[in-house]
Amino acid sequence: MTSFKSLPFRARGKAAAAILGGAMALTACVSPVAGPSGNYATPIGNAPVTSNPTPYSEGLVCMGQYARNANIRAPRIAVGRILDYTGKADVEGGRRVTQGASLMAMSAFAKAGARLVERFDTSVTEMELNFKNNKLIEDGNGSYAKITAGEVAGSDFYLVGGITELNYNIRSVGGEAFIGDQDVYDPKGTIGAKMFVINVAIDLRMVETKTLNVVDVISYQKQIIGREVSLGVFDFANGNVFDIGVGGRAQEPIQLAVRSTIERAVLEMMSNMYGAPSTDVCNDLGVLASTNGTTGDFLPAYDNVADYNGQVREQPYRSGEQKLGALRGRY
Repeated sequence: MTSFKSLPFRARGKAAAAILGGAMALTACVSPVAGPSGNYATPIGNAPVTSNPTPYSEGLVCMGQYARNANIRAPRIAVGRILDYTGKADVEGGRRVTQGASLMAMSAFAKAGARLVERFDTSVTEMELNFKNNKLIEDGNGSYAKITAGEVAGSDFYLVGGITELNYNIRSVGGEAFIGDQDVYDPKGTIGAKMFVINVAIDLRMVETKTLNVVDVISYQKQIIGREVSLGVFDFANGNVFDIGVGGRAQEPIQLAVRSTIERAVLEMMSNMYGAPSTDVCNDLGVLASTNGTTGDFLPAYDNVADYNGQVREQPYRSGEQKLGALRGRY
């Protein structure tokens, strides 16, 4: 067998160029010059945008529909800061768990049909009030907009709390085996597998705004499992060396686990506020057209909930059925 080093210098150059050209071809034609579309390369992947449900999202949706069917007044709820108190940081920088738990809670309350009032980020409203106070905003009638008492809706309750636990390696198990005989030229193989469990936990409380009485406290945890499998083969054949390895690794998403614990907590809190006899009220509702769904909730701009509703927003390929331009025209 002729080795690479035994080739003449020019032949080695040609071989290296051929290898480099083949490698560039495998990168799906990346060009240093922008094409007619204005891009150097076309991104891979064509997965559609989908909803992001947890096992508790459907329960939240039907809880909201139950309250509307029973004419139960949904409370006005504000969400405060739900911070990361785990103290765990990645070795490369950044936190290990999401810093957006408050946003997850807002989405959960929206799925349950609660009336949300903004208290988390009021920077734009405060700027608008400042402009109004200085008579800088016009009202559309040739005059300036005025500040009116009682414009801002108050909250009945607000939610605060934190992500309080992130525990690594609650339990792990693994094994690895090497298979082969004593002949160095016979094939050898390795196989290995690992499993591990971690968990996250939250502590949330619902506070009545007027009295500051804590009316509901919930603490939940969720375990997360991960697994890793590997397989390798090593062999000499016809003067060549073959070393092949394959494997796979999978883990439940940590941030989705945080979302699941928050949605479970919100489901129980809203069940209490709605006075639902049990979470099984969903079985009696059937299929209803409603503004709330697993993606959240909205205030309809027009009276067309039968055609445009929360269930329509859950469809992954809706853009192929109705052009996005038609959606933009709604507002």
